Amino acid sequence: MHVYDAKDIRRLLGLPASTVRALARAGNIHPVRRDGRLHYSFHDLVILRTASALRAARISSQRINRTLKELRRALPGGAALGSLSLTALGNRIAIREGQTLREPDSGQYALALEIIERQGQLHVIARDAAAAPEAGAAAPALSADEHYARAYALEDGDPAAAQAAYQACLEAEPDHLEARINLGRLLHMAGRLGEAEQVYRAAAPDPLLLFNLAILLEDRDREADAIESYRAALALDPQLADAHFNLARLHERARDPKASLRHLLAYRRLIGRQGT
Repeated sequence: MHVYDAKDIRRLLGLPASTVRALARAGNIHPVRRDGRLHYSFHDLVILRTASALRAARISSQRINRTLKELRRALPGGAALGSLSLTALGNRIAIREGQTLREPDSGQYALALEIIERQGQLHVIARDAAAAPEAGAAAPALSADEHYARAYALEDGDPAAAQAAYQACLEAEPDHLEARINLGRLLHMAGRLGEAEQVYRAAAPDPLLLFNLAILLEDRDREADAIESYRAALALDPQLADAHFNLARLHERARDPKASLRHLLAYRRLIGRQGT
């Protein structure tokens, strides 16, 4: 599912557009064009987060792309790129293979370190955080991103477990916006509307979150509050065409034809631009 657009990538990761395009040209990510915009999957987001972390470690974009290509070649048929892990060794990159680390450029094996399990997702780990725990020690706690990756993978098969994993993600990082949006959506779909509203309202304002909250408020027959939430979403993102469409519908129902027409025209204008 390709749910993130270019604006989300800039907001979440701060990667230059040139780096994102280079990763796409190299075949390391696979955005799709929909409604005139490029959209990225969660798998793409994992790769982009890895690239962002490696750039922060002063590793060049060329080396990042070269390493990701090596990762793809190293995988058995049908395996996902996210099934391996990367770590920065100074200004170099190493690929995890079981309990060993191999430098893709030279093919040499680096010092073997115990690496925290990453739930089958691609992650950058700090070298000093990779030391193996002592015998009998408790397993290291999962990070917020690890809880998020687990929750995302569970959504289709076990929504209840996905909800619990998103909750764990928010306990580890209360400001994790994607986890909050997804948890609110799952609670909404499960009919737990009051809990979903609490989840949404506990976050800092965000256009997608406010849009989802507005839909929830409609389902709770609170159309005046829904109108307020759609307007708040548009104040943060004036290009949110669907918010205009829903406002046009709500204003028509409220017998305010002028406001309805204004939002309908705005919706058509935005859709026309996206189609060009």
